[in-house]
Amino acid sequence: MTILRHMIKILIPVAILVAAILVYRSLKRYSMEDIASSIAAIDLAHLATALVFVILSYLSLSLFDALGVRYAGKPLGLGKTVLASFTALSIGHNVGMAALSSGAVRYRFYTRWGLTPHEVAKVIVFCGVTVGLGLATLGGLALIADRGRSDLLDISGGAGIALGLACLAVPAGYLVACLVIRRPIHLRSWRFDMPSAMMALGQIVVGAVNFAFVAGAVHALLVAFADVDYLQVASAYVTANIAVLLSHVPGGIGVLEATISGILPGPSAIGAMIVFRVLYFFVPLSIGLPTLMISEAYYRRRGRMVPVAGGATIDAGRRRSEQPAR
Repeated sequence: MTILRHMIKILIPVAILVAAILVYRSLKRYSMEDIASSIAAIDLAHLATALVFVILSYLSLSLFDALGVRYAGKPLGLGKTVLASFTALSIGHNVGMAALSSGAVRYRFYTRWGLTPHEVAKVIVFCGVTVGLGLATLGGLALIADRGRSDLLDISGGAGIALGLACLAVPAGYLVACLVIRRPIHLRSWRFDMPSAMMALGQIVVGAVNFAFVAGAVHALLVAFADVDYLQVASAYVTANIAVLLSHVPGGIGVLEATISGILPGPSAIGAMIVFRVLYFFVPLSIGLPTLMISEAYYRRRGRMVPVAGGATIDAGRRRSEQPAR
């Protein structure tokens, strides 16, 4: 518990520092005139549409946790899972190494609400699997719907469709495994209990819907500059996210920009990606960090309160200080 408390204290300043670095690295390559003109080209309607998609994405991410705690055998109210998920991911998205950074925040919340460390680990693994299923499902659907075309991967036709089918084979195989395998899977000291088929289907749907919403936010900003196809954006975003997950680059800095520039080259996409980063990374972080600090202060204060006669409570620290010396 002490280790996790120190980790939380470290995560907060690290997240602030990383956010500052991300802003600097995102903007340093461009002149202020390019940045100002690009941002100014995004009208209020596109901005509002992107913001709605961002909100829907974070709500979808909270369903990852809602399913996860149910899978762990400790279902919680949706309000609690929304609080834990949003706070954890708003920090984890910016810091990088999301399984560790967001996992530490999840641990702080869920252990307070009755989950054991083992059950929290099950939630974290469950959410990680849901991410992979969502990426594979959306990527496969986007490729097939776009007749196998991917400008980023420089493929089209049969090769693209084959890749799309291979992507869809991942969630399909997972669903079949959940139907067939009833016993726990053991990998060395790890034990993985397969979820029910309905829960697995929920993972696939919620995972794909989340990334569809994120791609929708990027698309809403890009169409302010050009007539960009949503399926192109979706497949490109999936590809970029796979690269981000493999590289653990905080916030996907540089990876997302390089990917999107393959769809809309030139300075016209600068404003779109800057605004996307503000909406999806920095605004949630500005809410998530204070939420974490307030919750830490609240639960620390609550943990110090002890019951006394008559059902009242008293600060344990104050009571100790007021005891006469012996």
